[in-house]
Amino acid sequence: MTNHEKAAQALRHARAQRVPIAPVSTSFGIQGLEASYAVAQINTQAALAAGRRISGLKVGLTSKAVQAQLGVDQPDFGVLFSDMEYLNGQDVPMARLMQPKVEAEVAFVVGRDLAGSTPTYSQFLASLDYVLPALEIVDSAIIDWKISLVDTVADNASSALYVLGDQPVALGRLSLAELDMTMTRNGQLVSTGNGAACMGHPLRAAFWLAQTMAARDQGLQAGQVILSGALGPMVPLVAGDTVLANIGALGNVACRFV
Repeated sequence: MTNHEKAAQALRHARAQRVPIAPVSTSFGIQGLEASYAVAQINTQAALAAGRRISGLKVGLTSKAVQAQLGVDQPDFGVLFSDMEYLNGQDVPMARLMQPKVEAEVAFVVGRDLAGSTPTYSQFLASLDYVLPALEIVDSAIIDWKISLVDTVADNASSALYVLGDQPVALGRLSLAELDMTMTRNGQLVSTGNGAACMGHPLRAAFWLAQTMAARDQGLQAGQVILSGALGPMVPLVAGDTVLANIGALGNVACRFV
């Protein structure tokens, strides 16, 4: 096997066995953004071959502070699968997770396929239908979250699970950058933020994703969900935690970890 294949297999086994591993950037000599995405793509293909179904995409590293910490000037992306999805109020099994953290996000629902050449902003907007409040549960396969950009990208942008709110809101009815977010864990306030914390506007993050995927000949598809990035600091989780996020006019989204 190539080092890319060995790194992908190690990450796949780590997630299957729920045992974190050392950074693949050092263990397997994976260097550079494209090499990292190549590792992630190997595992995406393995997941599809095993019968899993893509349900959407996520944008990560949307915070300028986190970008500076990792020495990058752009976000990254990961693939979401249908078996990662939970709905508001459902229990989330900790048995699926290793060292999880949670963050509140704005989710978009794609209403029309967006294929072909790199879209303009207006073409991108025309492809979206709805907005939802969401929780993303991130979970690194790397020990103690000691990740570089290479490690998180290779690990499918540290994707694990996501929770969607109940009530979709039509795009255009809200000023998304001005939405305030509060998140509680077991009734205690643990994270605050707003829409502007996500690349200045959640739509900007989602538009970056649309352009990035078009450049890779992987246009967005109707029915897919886009998690546009954290609105505030992520928070660690343990079994028994109940998390509730309020994202202004988008409403609440909550789950319990069991």
